[in-house]
Amino acid sequence: MATQQAADAARAPRRTVTAAVVQAAAPLFDKQAALTRADELIREAVADHGAQVVVLPEAFLGGYPKGLDFDVTVGMRTPAGRELFRRYHDAAIDVPGPEVGQLAGLARELDCHAVVGAVERQGGTLYCVALYFGPDGYLGLHRKLMPTAAERYLWGQGDGSTLPVIDTGTARLGAVICWENYMPLFRTAMYAKGVDLWCAPTVDDRDAWQATMRHIALEGRCFVLSANQYLRRDGLPADLHPTQGDAPDTVVIGGGSVIVSPLGELLAGPLRNGEGILSAELDLDDLTRARFDFDPTGHYARPDIFTLHVDESAHHSVTSD
Repeated sequence: MATQQAADAARAPRRTVTAAVVQAAAPLFDKQAALTRADELIREAVADHGAQVVVLPEAFLGGYPKGLDFDVTVGMRTPAGRELFRRYHDAAIDVPGPEVGQLAGLARELDCHAVVGAVERQGGTLYCVALYFGPDGYLGLHRKLMPTAAERYLWGQGDGSTLPVIDTGTARLGAVICWENYMPLFRTAMYAKGVDLWCAPTVDDRDAWQATMRHIALEGRCFVLSANQYLRRDGLPADLHPTQGDAPDTVVIGGGSVIVSPLGELLAGPLRNGEGILSAELDLDDLTRARFDFDPTGHYARPDIFTLHVDESAHHSVTSD
């Protein structure tokens, strides 16, 4: 009987998805150059790696201004800092808008899914977002719930109305941005939605980030796709002076992109010391194999002791009857 079962399993078609994570940075304060770079990298991931799912880093469109302080001190702002914010605001994108439309058309053309980190503007507020695209075009976004440390003077907070998990037809795709990955209740909410491909756009280049990505893969019994930026000082405008230093080859964001299996095994990466694209063929049956002995919101949960309420409604500062 065991021999027959093994033979039947060997004949069964494998359910696979090829995923790619892109490690790169786009020009800061240059929206068109960033969009062109995103287009090129997604095309490269599909053409050269056969990717069906492509993940780009946090704040790829709009840029992540690491090492810039916008002249902020407690209780004080300066004209120079306000002007730098104006430039950053101008480089952000509108949703919907032409940049979203172009990437939606690209995903339709390439018949792929993509998760793209961006900075969205709405009025005077900026949000760090992950944009979802697929063969049907633009699919939605996730706004970062909790900007970290000094990010809070640049970005607003998202609410529970933008926590989608996208069903691609073969797997369920979700995005959690950078240090949101340290929010245990957010992770639990995403696990409850059945996320299979956990996308983690980030700029955290510390070695400790790898432990977080492997832990989430094990805890959520999902594939983890973490795309990080790689940025050197010579990739920034000449008039900026990041705290890391002004030598052209100074590394501002050091990469560390990685793909992890549902049992915490490294399938690709971590990528260091430059830009690049990592890819891996994901055996989707590994999801079920991994969940055999651990399902964090299923058979390994204790709802008689622990419960979580998630408010997924939109919250507005002004409403009208």
